[in-house]
Amino acid sequence: MKTIYLDNAATSFPKPEAMLAAMISYQQNIGGSPGRSGHGLSIDAGRIVFETRETLARLLNIEDPLRIAFTKNSTEALNIALLGFLKRGDHVITTGMEHNSVMRPLRFLQTQGVELSVIPCSPQGELDPEDIKKAFQKHTKLVVLTHASNVTGTIMPVYEIGKMIRARGDVLLCVDAAQTAGALPVDVGKMAIDLLAFTGHKSLYGPQGTGGLYIREGLDRRIAPLMRGGTGSRSEFEAQPDFMPDKYESGTPNAIGLAGLGAGTSFILEQTLEAIRAKELQLTARFLDQLDEDKNHVTVYGSGNAVKQTAVVSFNLTNITPSDAALYFEEKWGIMCRPGLHCAPAAHKTLGTFSQGTIRFSFGFFNNEKDIDHAAGAVRDLIQKGNKI
Repeated sequence: MKTIYLDNAATSFPKPEAMLAAMISYQQNIGGSPGRSGHGLSIDAGRIVFETRETLARLLNIEDPLRIAFTKNSTEALNIALLGFLKRGDHVITTGMEHNSVMRPLRFLQTQGVELSVIPCSPQGELDPEDIKKAFQKHTKLVVLTHASNVTGTIMPVYEIGKMIRARGDVLLCVDAAQTAGALPVDVGKMAIDLLAFTGHKSLYGPQGTGGLYIREGLDRRIAPLMRGGTGSRSEFEAQPDFMPDKYESGTPNAIGLAGLGAGTSFILEQTLEAIRAKELQLTARFLDQLDEDKNHVTVYGSGNAVKQTAVVSFNLTNITPSDAALYFEEKWGIMCRPGLHCAPAAHKTLGTFSQGTIRFSFGFFNNEKDIDHAAGAVRDLIQKGNKI
């Protein structure tokens, strides 16, 4: 049975051939520790790491590549931003559609004296920027929100919110781009983003264990590192370096992973973000159209409009649990998807799907129309079988 991979919101698969080739080449031909030695192989390793910074900066419209601190994922990046910036007495605003990578650090910070406002979203997971504006207080320091929901794919109005926040001048905007970096246009300048967390293993087509945090110039002085240690720089001092990106990059970096991330990001630039978005939008619309034919038996969550979301579709079937459906899709149809709460209980409470969750199909650039039709056929088959599976 052919495997149909529809879990790209968790991690993209397959990856571009160039990604694997870059990692193999690194291990076979370089292998040195970047910044930790003066020999040629160490210098070559450092060059690979810096070239990945440059490639990501091109994609995200970041003027200075050194404003990117590499992390192992977006979760670590968000922890640096939130735990390193917010202090007792500060007020932070977020939304009811956030992943636990945002909510768990914020809930912890609540126990440390940080005040939190969670702005409700519509039952479709959509956010009104005016609701953010109404939540501002005198001691508001930060707004943190996802660029697109990992549950419904709903794209949040980051541009409008960024413009509103920048007009205030005393509040920062932190964006969780785990689902959008490499899938949607992200421009930190035009979107007035102060802090941008991203992961490498989803739409950037890199390996797991890679990610990063963009920090706008000057803000690093206000954000403490999550950990401290060797950076390969200023080794004569026992104090942590205070400059980007070394301040946040203690320990030997995942250079082989960053080689893969650089190749994955280059693949996006070669294919163009516009072409990738167009294909994923077309696949999503095709699937939504077919689900609509069975709307009496299928509940689709989110906008139901491919233009307003990423290539993520969450749905439920009448009288069938998400876990039972996912097992059936894999065993009978070879479809790999994700049921449950998707590490985003706040989002499911917004949608009214807590605590059962949903079935999530998430498409990628390497899927095709046959995959979509196969998936739609599996849904129709399960509807016909009902709870007799």
